[in-house]
Amino acid sequence: MSRCIPFVSQISDREIAEWLEALRSVLPGYDVMPLADCSMQQCAEAQVAIVANPHAADLKKLPHLQWVQSLWAGVDQLLIETQLNNVAIVRMNDPQLAETMAEAVLTWALSLHRDMPRYRMQQSLQIWQQHTAKLAAERTVGILGLGNLGRKAAKRLFSNGFRVLGWSRSRAELKGIETFCGAAGFTAMLQRVDILICLLPLTAQTQGLIGKDAIALMPKGSALINFARGPIVDTDALMSALNSDRLSHAVLDVFDQEPLPQTSPLWSHPNITILPHISAPTNRQTASLIVAKNINRFFVEGEIPLSVDRALGY
Repeated sequence: MSRCIPFVSQISDREIAEWLEALRSVLPGYDVMPLADCSMQQCAEAQVAIVANPHAADLKKLPHLQWVQSLWAGVDQLLIETQLNNVAIVRMNDPQLAETMAEAVLTWALSLHRDMPRYRMQQSLQIWQQHTAKLAAERTVGILGLGNLGRKAAKRLFSNGFRVLGWSRSRAELKGIETFCGAAGFTAMLQRVDILICLLPLTAQTQGLIGKDAIALMPKGSALINFARGPIVDTDALMSALNSDRLSHAVLDVFDQEPLPQTSPLWSHPNITILPHISAPTNRQTASLIVAKNINRFFVEGEIPLSVDRALGY
């Protein structure tokens, strides 16, 4: 008899169907099915669930759940939804995800480095004007967050000739990259960046971290890329800095509310590039193999994969 693995999500029906197809292909010994299709007995017996933006109420239907395998790298919302459940959270730690994020970081760092927002503005005004281009070696890019994603992004930037700085909560070492840590390191790094890239997890400590005081430390005319979580950046402080030309441009892929409301002033700001949370989408094929490996190991060896530290938030 096959074990039931509930799939608990709030994603679209199309996405559910695509994920189920990918997961079932690598988990042939299990019944991976939407929670709504699981019987009461299957729910009662389930020890692990695969989740993508689950409702807390749905997870409570699985009384003997030991752990959940998230399909996403970010777990801030999942921590909220599972706070009343004694379950371990396993985030998606896919090397391909880090490669995809590094590609996005390089893409938009190069765009800012080569002044693409200004040329795009000139096109809209039919202005033919060239500007002096800097070498990548003359541009300092700082990365907030040196986890798997941050390290890969830092290496990618470094290999493309940028001066790269990195900051993390505790000391980290990365060949060829000057690293900082703690409050003093945060201040020191911000004072030197031309482009600041946020790849931090959202925690109580990082919420609002990039606010008025932090932005004031950045050199006039520097730029911001936020590929982490919206609430890490104080939107009002960001808008003020852009309006006063303290910051030259912001590339935002994440927001306090998603989808970004049509009434948001961010949409129409000339110095903001809006992206619909696409910097590092999970790859179904590679992620499904990781899910299958984790689930098989659990049922064969009884081992729950490395889980999120709830106190740290990641």
